[in-house]
Amino acid sequence: MEYFVIASRELVLAFRLVGVEGAVAVNRKEALQVFNRITGRDSADSEGGVLHSVLPLDSKPKVLILSEDVSVMIEDEVLAWQKAAKYPLIVEIPPLSGHLEGKKTLTDAIREAVGISV
Repeated sequence: MEYFVIASRELVLAFRLVGVEGAVAVNRKEALQVFNRITGRDSADSEGGVLHSVLPLDSKPKVLILSEDVSVMIEDEVLAWQKAAKYPLIVEIPPLSGHLEGKKTLTDAIREAVGISV
C-alpha cells in the first residue's frame, strides 16, 4: 500500500475509484483513531482505551492524504508527526468545498520556500 486517504465520504469514494484505500472521518475521534492506526502510533483515545496499529509494517502507506478539514481536527497530532519526520509523509488536499480559510495551497508553500512562482 503506497497511499491512504482520510477524508469525507465523497473524497474517499473518489480515491477508491483509482485504487487508493481510505477511511471516512467526520469528527475528531474518528480522525484520530484512523490516524493512529495508519501511523502505528499507540495512543490513549478519549474513552481511555489503547489504540494499536493493525497494519503490518510492510503494508503501511508511504503517503497519507488528509483533507484540510480532517487535518484541522487533529492538527496537533499531525504537526507532531511531521516534526518527527517519519513515514508516512502527510499531504493535505482541499475538501470538496474548496480550500479552508487561512490554509496555504501547495503552490503558495513552494513560492514561500523557494521564492519563485510556479
